[in-house]
Amino acid sequence: MVNENIEKLSATLEETRAEREELYKWFHRNPELSMEEHETAARIEEELKRMGLEVQTFAGTGKVAVIENGDGPTVLFRSDHDALPIAEDTGADYAVPAEQGVMHACGHDMHTAAHLGAVNALVRNKDAWSGTFIALFQPGEEAGGGARRMVEDGLVQRLPKPDYVFGQHVLAEDPPLGFAFTPGRMTTAASNWKVRIHGKSGHGSLPHRAIDPIPTAGTIVTRLQAAVAREIDPLEIGVISVGSIHGGTSSNSICDLVELGINTRASTDEISEQIQDIMKRVITAECEAGNCPEPPEFEYLDSVPVIYNDRDLTERLKDTFTDYFGEELVGWGTGLSGSEDFPVIPNAWDAPYVFIAWSGFEEGHDGPPNHNKGFLPQLQPTLDRGSMSVLLAAATVMAKD
Repeated sequence: MVNENIEKLSATLEETRAEREELYKWFHRNPELSMEEHETAARIEEELKRMGLEVQTFAGTGKVAVIENGDGPTVLFRSDHDALPIAEDTGADYAVPAEQGVMHACGHDMHTAAHLGAVNALVRNKDAWSGTFIALFQPGEEAGGGARRMVEDGLVQRLPKPDYVFGQHVLAEDPPLGFAFTPGRMTTAASNWKVRIHGKSGHGSLPHRAIDPIPTAGTIVTRLQAAVAREIDPLEIGVISVGSIHGGTSSNSICDLVELGINTRASTDEISEQIQDIMKRVITAECEAGNCPEPPEFEYLDSVPVIYNDRDLTERLKDTFTDYFGEELVGWGTGLSGSEDFPVIPNAWDAPYVFIAWSGFEEGHDGPPNHNKGFLPQLQPTLDRGSMSVLLAAATVMAKD
């Protein structure tokens, strides 16, 4: 898009600012957990239909609208809309009461409102762009495997194949209130497991007549750290975390089961597989050493691949954003240790993609981090810039002379 057409889209955002802010506040006040986003999904569908768009449903609470506008590339933009089981403590007049215990502590409410605002601008200014724009609103990013569920529900079969896929995430990031672009690896691969360690229950005064799984679990926690530290290249990211341990009900009894919640992170999909193999090997061996009456049970919960941004496309986006926002608001990002299921969607089509880091805080990386009870991006200019980000990403490849 030439500057004149970008300005048309920007002007629409200015005209709709008040209603977009109210929409954002509605999403913020009505958080729903992964794969339970029924009211959220209904509101997204309502807004899209108000724009005259047909809406398809995927995985129960995922929504997609396809806007066809003549010849040109097909672009898919993805946002997510689930919340977290965290009690809000932000002090905002539109905050969720703490007793509700659920909040948008990762900014998905901002993602959704910004995305809808951009879609509205595209619908109202079809003379400014050409091609096909797919607006995809994904559920269950935090804990529901939402991207994979949408793919399993026929995403590839029911939608046009995108030539490019984009997404973004609001963060406490530098440059403050700006954008960071990371060519190549941006996030880590992750997996989540539930592991059961079996024992034989008995009285605490008669340990020889029982098999105590708690010492075995303790040894496993320590041994996993040593194994990863000695077997993974120290120049790569390789992390294994035992995030939860549950076992026993009283101080003088030996329990018959300990359950571990385990998470892995890795800088490549290959290292992710290696860490998971280490986990299984170590746990199995320690259970044998602990004389457990049954082998350990490994329950796979979910996993996500590395976000690996297309390098050429990332540079093109950075140039577009720099032309519009200026160099002080646009920079190069570095790889993050966090994870996201975003790449599951473009990978389903083997389409090139870019995931944009978007700052919501004037203090940049010193702002409250994601998943913190105080996480609350500044309403403006974050919302306007988030909507403009969607439009500029599309503009990079859907130019109309």
